[in-house]
Amino acid sequence: MTEPAWVPPGAETRRANAARVYDYWLGGTHNFLADQDVARAIAAVEPTAPLIGRANRAFIGRAVRFLAAQGIRQFLDIGSGLPTQGNVHEVAQQADPAARVAYVDIDPVVVAHSKALLQGNANAAIIEADLHEPGTILGHPVIRRLIDPAQPTGLLLVSILHFIADAEDPRRIVATLRDALAPGSYLVISHGTNEDRPGVADAVEKVYNRSVAMALQLRSRQEILGFFDGFDVVDPGLVYIPEWRPDPGADVPADPCRYGNLVGVGQQA
Repeated sequence: MTEPAWVPPGAETRRANAARVYDYWLGGTHNFLADQDVARAIAAVEPTAPLIGRANRAFIGRAVRFLAAQGIRQFLDIGSGLPTQGNVHEVAQQADPAARVAYVDIDPVVVAHSKALLQGNANAAIIEADLHEPGTILGHPVIRRLIDPAQPTGLLLVSILHFIADAEDPRRIVATLRDALAPGSYLVISHGTNEDRPGVADAVEKVYNRSVAMALQLRSRQEILGFFDGFDVVDPGLVYIPEWRPDPGADVPADPCRYGNLVGVGQQA
């Protein structure tokens, strides 16, 4: 079959990709049959999965607004995913049109669509790079143009660290990024957990790991807290997505653990 014209040359479309599975749950159109099949298979064992995707996007908006209120004016979003409504640059530049946002993703489909979205925005850009190589990210000329290492940065690692296996030393990766940040910087994390619903978590991991290019490794609350080494976690701490500073009038479900991801924001100590 001929790929759609918008698919970048060399993009792998016959195996599911986490960003495109996420795009399907968000109602996007830049996904393929392989992504749709996996999304439906995951939803069969975790019916909340599409809601988790939408809740995660809403959390990003709340976190960026919080960071902007603390005076953060530059953001590094690694594992940014396919652009939808409420992207980091849109939220940040509502607070301050001069806010700068650098996006990073490994998927060429994500990068192609993000570049189209960001055309004409001198204060936002995306590069194709791999979180496994934080030094390459930090040294990239686009990152160096947008992110001033002398100024506090908002570093977003949202739904990305659970695709880094323990054997790949994710804490070292986060520490490398942390050590490059100016004092007063913030770290935003959303991470899938296996703590409160281990049976469902195990089923989701199995579906992902047999079908998606990046293996999924869910972690406990304590393991996720370990990524905040060197940061002071702000109130309300590490909580399920709907519990993190909900908007006024928002309903917080009685069983927030069904949202599967623990989220938190830390300020560099």
